[in-house]
Amino acid sequence: MAPLTAPARHNLPRPGTGFVGRERDLSDLLRLLDTRRSVSLCGSEGIGKTRLALRVAEQATVSFPDGVWFAELGDASCASEVYVRIAEAVGVIEEPGRPLSATVLAALRPRRLLLVLDPCDRAADEVAGVCETLLETCPGVALLLTGREPVHLTGGTVWRVPPMAMPVAARGAPPPDPAGAEAVRLFTDRARARDPRFSVSSHEWGTVAELCDLVGGVPMGIEVLGASAPGMGLDALAAGLREHLASPTARPGPGQAVARSDVLPLVLAFVHKDLTGPEQALLARLSVFRGWDLELAEQVCADSEVPEADILDLLSSLLNRCLVTVCGEVEGRVRYRLTGAVLRFAQGLLSARGEEADFHERLRDRMLRLVEGLSRRVGVSEPMPWADRDLDRQRIRTEYETLRSVLHRVHGQGALEAGLSLCAGLTSHWMSYHNAFEGELWMDRFMEPDEAAKAPSWAHALVCRAQLARVRRDDDRALELGEQGLRLSREAGDELFVRVCLNMLALVEVRTRSCDRAAVRVEEALRLCRDSGDLFGEAIALGTRAALVAQQGDLTVADQYFNAALTLLRGMDHRWGVGVMLMGQAVAAEAGGDLVTADRSFREALDTQRVIGSVPDEARCLAGIGRVAHAQGRSEQAYDYLSEGLGLSHAAGQRADAARALTAIARVAFDGGEKERACRIAGAAAAVREQLGRDPERAPWPFGDAERLRRRKRQLIGWWEHGREMDLSEAVQEAERLAEEGNGHGPTRGKGTSRGTRGARSGASTAAPAAANGAQPSLTRREWEIARLVSAGKSNPEIARALFITPSTAARHVANINRKMGFNSRSQITDWVERNGTAS
Repeated sequence: MAPLTAPARHNLPRPGTGFVGRERDLSDLLRLLDTRRSVSLCGSEGIGKTRLALRVAEQATVSFPDGVWFAELGDASCASEVYVRIAEAVGVIEEPGRPLSATVLAALRPRRLLLVLDPCDRAADEVAGVCETLLETCPGVALLLTGREPVHLTGGTVWRVPPMAMPVAARGAPPPDPAGAEAVRLFTDRARARDPRFSVSSHEWGTVAELCDLVGGVPMGIEVLGASAPGMGLDALAAGLREHLASPTARPGPGQAVARSDVLPLVLAFVHKDLTGPEQALLARLSVFRGWDLELAEQVCADSEVPEADILDLLSSLLNRCLVTVCGEVEGRVRYRLTGAVLRFAQGLLSARGEEADFHERLRDRMLRLVEGLSRRVGVSEPMPWADRDLDRQRIRTEYETLRSVLHRVHGQGALEAGLSLCAGLTSHWMSYHNAFEGELWMDRFMEPDEAAKAPSWAHALVCRAQLARVRRDDDRALELGEQGLRLSREAGDELFVRVCLNMLALVEVRTRSCDRAAVRVEEALRLCRDSGDLFGEAIALGTRAALVAQQGDLTVADQYFNAALTLLRGMDHRWGVGVMLMGQAVAAEAGGDLVTADRSFREALDTQRVIGSVPDEARCLAGIGRVAHAQGRSEQAYDYLSEGLGLSHAAGQRADAARALTAIARVAFDGGEKERACRIAGAAAAVREQLGRDPERAPWPFGDAERLRRRKRQLIGWWEHGREMDLSEAVQEAERLAEEGNGHGPTRGKGTSRGTRGARSGASTAAPAAANGAQPSLTRREWEIARLVSAGKSNPEIARALFITPSTAARHVANINRKMGFNSRSQITDWVERNGTAS
């Protein structure tokens, strides 16, 4: 759940141009969202549905404490893809062995948030089905949808987006000032964006109003005309447009007027005629992208007609004419895109030019090189700075919408070899971003036809599909496909994929405790990797051997293998591999009681996972550090790390990890004397485990041997059974309150609560002084520690180092202090600490 002190949380894309007008629409829609859980914005192309939805969402953040989230559906063609886009938008990550839809629904059930789904046209029926399920299952979720046609939902409202308001005189009133009409304001805004010196004389306002009327008040048409005005002049622009709309090619029939819904393509065609030949060619070719930067445009769109050296200037010209929009910046590179109406117009141009197949093929080949580069960099054994090794992974993330469109097109063409190659190259991306569900979705589409087995990439596809199955804990499927892939790779003499497959099968067999088979696989993989100089593959095999030896109980030898693997991976600066190996070492050390090694490995793994950006693994590291801190008698540190890990797991929809963190917090609380609340939290965790298909636990697990007296044990069981009735969100909130209090309230702490032993600190006082006026809310002992460090001018990272916590935990405590005390700055905390004195 979003903390009460969190700022407005959203992922709304940044508009490339300013928002003009629509004041009444905005006001009415915001009121609607207060009373309706779903609003569907519909209307013709270019009418401004997306911009209006984004503006409404931006202004609605205060009403949705868990955020406002934008999911671009674009090419989504089935319900599964819709769930993928929603999960991506809200930060929910798939759970191994669970349908993604179940994870999304469970994660959103307790949240109060707004989902903006745009556009819904391609899969309207599937979107409607997903939305009905969301509305039924998640009472705090509101929906704002866009599409040319409305999406009708139970109890929802359809809002037909009107044209922009024109200067219309009321009956009996004098003519209005055209400059005040929102359509005219939009026109002049775009004209001045093109040329700040643009001005409208008193007799020209009527011409501007006429131009807005000629395009039917459609915002996209007004924008492109406004951007053309500085170059053509208002009178010439109006005369040219009138002539264009009156031409026989534009009118639907003799004497018939152009309908408002049909006018935008005609306006775009009119503006298009004024472009130079290279500008026309580039606009058409840009329609193959769903977003691009200058480098990608140069790689795909350049030829003798559009020289590479000219593309920047051509792009700038199209941008000035409102045909291209800026949608952000990634790693210092400006990103561009075509809005929906212009995109479809440009696609028509590309087809009319006879270039559609050629430039889509160019894009497909560029994307193939990109994903193949990812595969090479991930597995290459040569030393390489992590920033260079990670370059393609980050680039794929940036271009992923375009990659999805390429996959859709390739699938529609039945190009199985290209599709299988793209999927094989994307496997590392899907695994590293915990998106194996979407990977399976795409791979199964391309592997389903019988002729797919004849494709040159079939063996690679089998191995990659097996890897995705392993990640999703579909062990039988992973073994079946892996065996097929291994056989075909051996027959083809593909030594690299033989090694990859052996390592993958060994990992599955370690998890399924097929120790003898795993040992055979590992030994062959090690031999082949050493013979070929494949250091990365050797490191993976050593890590698998370490896990196998640890499973058999020889933790000392296991640690030696882990360290050997880490030496290889660190030597090549392969941080993803280092992070995975450290987590394996930490778990084995913790199980064997080597708390020093476990703590060191979890902490280093945490730093690595934060660099990589793996939220689930970051949460697991935090929980591991917390468990070790508890085992070492450092209860306050244990609460800090466990509660932060719990929050991350719960926000990401990772119920199994959340249940483990709840159980660990319950153990800390039980040892600290909070037996009732500990049992309730443990009971809730046990219920989640059963929901996930894990073995049921007997009450009052894990405290079964804690009480010998029957009366006291019955009491524990009662509390534990009561906890089973809590849902996960209630249990998480209870655990977070318990962790906060467990860091030490003042003298008013509840009966029976004891403070955990504190580890070494930086000298910060542990007692909380009384507030001067006695009316202020009380702070926990940990919050007082942090308030004093804030007053000493310490930053969050400095506080974290002083108290052996993470910077994000320090930030959370500072936010809690501000919330409790009604502050909004660190200087207020400093003043308050100075007024109220320090601890004795």
